[in-house]
Amino acid sequence: MAPMLGIMASSISGNLDPSAYFPIATTTLATSTASVTFSSIPTDYTHLQLRGIMRNTNQNSFVLRARFNSDTGSNYARHTLKGEGTTPSATAETTQTSISFDDMSPVSGNTANVFGGIIWDILDYANTNKYKTSRTVGGFNPNGGGRILFDSALWQSTTAVSSISIFMASDNLAQYSSFTLYGIKG
Repeated sequence: MAPMLGIMASSISGNLDPSAYFPIATTTLATSTASVTFSSIPTDYTHLQLRGIMRNTNQNSFVLRARFNSDTGSNYARHTLKGEGTTPSATAETTQTSISFDDMSPVSGNTANVFGGIIWDILDYANTNKYKTSRTVGGFNPNGGGRILFDSALWQSTTAVSSISIFMASDNLAQYSSFTLYGIKG
């Protein structure tokens, strides 16, 4: 049986060929920071993939957020399936002002130096004839009680994605949080 991430990657690029992925930019935080923005994203790829590790400086908020092209309108929707220990849950939101990745990032009260991981696929990001859809897998191990999440999201805009901003719902991304944006040919 193929690993889950391999299945996801193959459905995007058509195969597991690592030469289909092209790094566009990487940011690793030297200090805690409010947000990370990838701008001037070229339009010559089929899809985008953002890979990252992150931690929140806030004690209480596990929520990572994202926006395309600085759009703060109520144009985002999402579905989430979460597994934590033996407890599954599902949530959905519409008319949001950003994409929320709930429970994706450890907080300052979790085990020291634990970071969450995210792999976020943004499909057909440059296509100006359709709304933008994305899917995400991520999680972390909060104090020994493993957590994994699967998200799908919608940005209700036909505009090509030219920038992506990532930020915490409250407080900052912690020092050493790191994100890499890839373009995918396919």
